[in-house]
Amino acid sequence: KLKPKDLVSIGITNQRETTVVWDPATGKPLHRAIVWNCARTRELAEAHAERLGGLDALRPKTGLPIVSYFSALKLVWLLENVKGLRGKAEAEKALFGTMDSWLVWKLSGGKAHVTDVTNASRTLLLNLETLDWDQELLDAFDLPRRWLPQVKSSSEVYCVCTQESGLGGVRVAGILGDQHAALVGQACFKEGDAKCTYGTGCFIMMNTGSKPMASRHGLLTTVAYQFKGQPPVYGLEGAVMVCGSLIQWLRDQLQILRSAEESERLAAECGSLGSEGLVMVPAFAGLFAPHWREDARGTICGLTAFHTRAHLAKAALDSAAFQAYDVLEAMEKDSSKRLGSIKVDGGMSVNSPLLQFQADVADVAVSKPAIPETTAVGACYAAGLAVGFWHSTDELAQKWKESGRFVPAMPPAQRARLLWDWNKAVRRAMGWVDGGPPAGAAVGASVGVGARGDIGSGGREPKSVLEAPEGPGMGKKYPVFFDDEPADGPRAYFDDDEVRRLHAFTFGQLAF
Repeated sequence: KLKPKDLVSIGITNQRETTVVWDPATGKPLHRAIVWNCARTRELAEAHAERLGGLDALRPKTGLPIVSYFSALKLVWLLENVKGLRGKAEAEKALFGTMDSWLVWKLSGGKAHVTDVTNASRTLLLNLETLDWDQELLDAFDLPRRWLPQVKSSSEVYCVCTQESGLGGVRVAGILGDQHAALVGQACFKEGDAKCTYGTGCFIMMNTGSKPMASRHGLLTTVAYQFKGQPPVYGLEGAVMVCGSLIQWLRDQLQILRSAEESERLAAECGSLGSEGLVMVPAFAGLFAPHWREDARGTICGLTAFHTRAHLAKAALDSAAFQAYDVLEAMEKDSSKRLGSIKVDGGMSVNSPLLQFQADVADVAVSKPAIPETTAVGACYAAGLAVGFWHSTDELAQKWKESGRFVPAMPPAQRARLLWDWNKAVRRAMGWVDGGPPAGAAVGASVGVGARGDIGSGGREPKSVLEAPEGPGMGKKYPVFFDDEPADGPRAYFDDDEVRRLHAFTFGQLAF
């Protein structure tokens, strides 16, 4: 049994955006923590985005869109809903932190209020260039600076644990947000290295080197890690909200699985035919990267009386690979780099059929590490580097070993059909949350795009011509018209029933 005297240092890895505020005098939380995927701040996010100049108004400084995911909006909600909290924050009688800050505070006996650059970069308050809190960003959310933790590197001694903590005398010397820790644990130390973690959500991160890379395709620019005395390393990340939690939903809510492990066995019953046209988009609280559509909701498309719970299990597992594909495609476009392989980890990485399907739909080799718990490994590496237990990333890279490799084997036509169906299903998930029917609309009236006979060209000249993407009608050019005064804003549509049904794009999604 290990004792504190056996430990040279410890590292922390944590959920990043999860937000907690506490009383520094008592050490007690002032409200329950708001977890990273909580959607209660959706309306706040929309209001701030509109006021500040759009969803991407803060990307130049933060690398992030203004959405409910990040900590700043959770803080705004707390200030608006916890009585007396603003006064306490301004009087330094309340402190904010992500879970790493909370743990260090408790382990140090209240002597250290710190965070690292990876966690700080997920708040919408950190300037990616200065690596410090930005006053303009604080002003944008009307947040006091004095309750924020001090920003440190990811690998240095932050405190010494108190005797009361049970780890008396042990140094806390590493902090990394969970996905950043996985990147380090996978030894992704070279520019272009990438990893995919299948957990509650799905998170893909690529090392982009010493300068922030702005995303033009819906990804997040973030600090990947920074070791003490060294310049920061940046990354591109795609965050998917629902991955493994979809399997939990099938087990706990629908009760069609007795265990999460049963999903693999059930999916195998589908054989080579797979889900047979059944597609599941798990947008339970919207879609994260690369779409960033908080108005989306979960959909099951292509359902017939033929389908069984085995097909549902297969479609649920497939959705993890499809969502990862969307992010990987955006990552390649942003970086102008073709990924030769990607390292995977997390709870679902034990599912070999899933990893093979991932390799097939993403058309990329998938590499599985010998040690699957890479977040813990990454935190350990950061703590060891800080105290000289290890001396370089080259030394750490030599420790990484592969336990399995999956290469693409799916025929291109089959892959194209699957991705076509997936993209159709994603489009149908979008726009579900809206303001309700327009005032005066007749019950049963068709509003929007895609319903047969609801709108037509009326003999007008088309505003543009769009070439249909992959799938039926591919390559054929169709006239595009706009409904000038629909109740919910301009809509584009095709004057062709079949293609209009298949290509139900909104005005903002058309690029001419």
